[in-house]
Amino acid sequence: MDARFLYPLESCKIIHLLRHGQALHNVEAEKDRNALLSPHLFDAPLTDHGHQQVEKLRERVVSSGLLKRVELVVTSPLLRTMQTAVGVFGNEDKQPNMTSSPTILALEVARDRNGVRPPDMRRNVSEYQTLFPNIDFSQIESEEDNLWRPDVRESEEEILARGLEFMKWLWKRPEKEVAVVSHGIVLQHMLYVFANDCEESIRHELCKRFANCEIRTVVIVDKGLGTSSTDN
Repeated sequence: MDARFLYPLESCKIIHLLRHGQALHNVEAEKDRNALLSPHLFDAPLTDHGHQQVEKLRERVVSSGLLKRVELVVTSPLLRTMQTAVGVFGNEDKQPNMTSSPTILALEVARDRNGVRPPDMRRNVSEYQTLFPNIDFSQIESEEDNLWRPDVRESEEEILARGLEFMKWLWKRPEKEVAVVSHGIVLQHMLYVFANDCEESIRHELCKRFANCEIRTVVIVDKGLGTSSTDN
């Protein structure tokens, strides 16, 4: 047994990172990458196959007991991610014996890479509230999408900064087990925040590209807990 580290449970958080199911723009981009510039793919929804992926993952989440353990679900405020979040973690009357499901919170910092591509632009919050009455949109300040820019694509450095911002926010939350429903490149950059703490082989496996509807679980640790430092 090669156990190298011991940390008290109170210094750890379990994070389940989930990429949305297959969406319409994923299919079209496989045929032609230029399709990602089409206004017809604005806020692309899940495909039928994407919904099937979500349903299968839902079954796994329920049977494994994960649904009962997750205290909070954070989702990107785009159609495909919220369809995935509600489909996997929402109650939706699928489990009659379930009296509650975790809170689902929409957060701008978890959204896809911003700019240029219409699939990554969101709708007005009021429209989403009608579609997803059980999602909490209280953390989104603007009714309209004022982050997406038609002529400037967000850089990877900016996405990495977002990932760091998100992880700092998440660490301050009281919940110990959280699910994050987001987008492939954003999830990878969230993991890059901690990649230097891993061996090369682990880092490569941990930060590889996410498949649609893939869930990847990590534990983040406050190594300074119990020391003289108060920083996380």
